[in-house]
Amino acid sequence: AVTDDILRPAVAADLESLLVLNNAAVPAVNALDAAEMAWFGEVARLFLVAESSNGPVGFLIGLEGPGLPYRSLNYQWFARNHECFLYVDRVVVDPEWWGRGLGRAFYRALVASAGDHPVLCAEVNLVPRNDRSLAFHKRFGFSPVGEQETEGGLKRVVLLEYPL
Repeated sequence: AVTDDILRPAVAADLESLLVLNNAAVPAVNALDAAEMAWFGEVARLFLVAESSNGPVGFLIGLEGPGLPYRSLNYQWFARNHECFLYVDRVVVDPEWWGRGLGRAFYRALVASAGDHPVLCAEVNLVPRNDRSLAFHKRFGFSPVGEQETEGGLKRVVLLEYPL
């Protein structure tokens, strides 16, 4: 398993390689362009990178809510249901690094940064089904609180919460 010292804050020079990682992970996460990735760099409460000797091998984007001008239907669902929350917008790990504890390290860091936020929110695809992520979130302690369709019914997600 990895140690937490592999994690560091993202910097502008990371964004191009993180965009490649992100778009290689579609459909588990939605595709981004450079402007969208840069926007996350400006608004994220926590934007962490997992660094290997060959460069970034994963990242987490954690947002605060409500209040961001973010069109994500999932973020908006949590914004309607909570006065204050942390939101996992995306976690991406290079498949060569799967199973080494990076996801857990990212989530531990986000939980540690929570301050007075009472709940951590996330969603995972049911269609197309992401069994790895569903199992990870269950092990971490998330509970399902709802489901919704996005992208005109191309995706269905389970909305998850973890009390802080």
